[in-house]
Amino acid sequence: MKIAFIGLGNMGSPMAANLAAAGHDVTGYDMAAPAPEGVTLAGSAAEAAAGAQVVITMLPNGQILRGVAQEVVPVMEAGSVLLDCSTVDVDSARAVAEMAASRGCGALDAPVSGGIGGAAAGTLTFMVGGTDDDLKIAMELLEIMGGRTVHCGPSGNGQAAKICNNMILGATMAVTCEAFALADKLGLDRQAMYDVASTSSGQSWSLTTYCPAPGVGPEAPSDNDYQPGFAAELMQKDLGLALQAAEAVDSPTPLGTEALRQYTQFVEEEDGQGRDFSALLPRFTSRGRD
Repeated sequence: MKIAFIGLGNMGSPMAANLAAAGHDVTGYDMAAPAPEGVTLAGSAAEAAAGAQVVITMLPNGQILRGVAQEVVPVMEAGSVLLDCSTVDVDSARAVAEMAASRGCGALDAPVSGGIGGAAAGTLTFMVGGTDDDLKIAMELLEIMGGRTVHCGPSGNGQAAKICNNMILGATMAVTCEAFALADKLGLDRQAMYDVASTSSGQSWSLTTYCPAPGVGPEAPSDNDYQPGFAAELMQKDLGLALQAAEAVDSPTPLGTEALRQYTQFVEEEDGQGRDFSALLPRFTSRGRD
């Protein structure tokens, strides 16, 4: 399959490399990043997209996605598919789908879960919005780049699933960090805290898979001085997208709102920039009530 891959950053580069390694003809474009092994670098997004059966994008935000779509959709052939793997706002995902449809092209919003490690290993989870027919065209590629694909409904629903999931993740990680900090100050050993909560009603992914306490549970970024597997500023971004969507449909999000406040303060006013989102734990252990 002839593929264009726009956005060869930390996530896009290994995804594109996996497609090329599987035998697909991949042409990539990025304003700054080099092409990974097996990928031919184009001089522009439009040049990469010309003649491609599937155009894949992995971009920082909805504004950039819209701009790239305006560049690539006019050169896409009817029947080709724009597969966006970025995490962006729902409105941008649906606007790009309408743009593609106006040219007789398909579009899928397919944000991912699994981080840089999952991108390299080809084990990402894709949450997909779009039609069954477009998904059939892209499925072979999704299976190379990921381990699981969930069709969430029409255009925009992939982004909706991603931001709802990450609102849960952000809030549960924040309260897990709070609980460990409280346990410390109550004199409760962290291993004992983990052994109880991980096998009882306090269990969550944030605790048992990605424990914020170093040396407790499976290996996680906390065991590597909180070097990011998922950076705090990315959690801040996703929580912001969730609350933007909630405001648009008048849905209450008091805990999501508080989680965003905590991560915004951590990233913008403290030392959270460039640290893993689980680094709220040392932040809480060093603070009193405020």
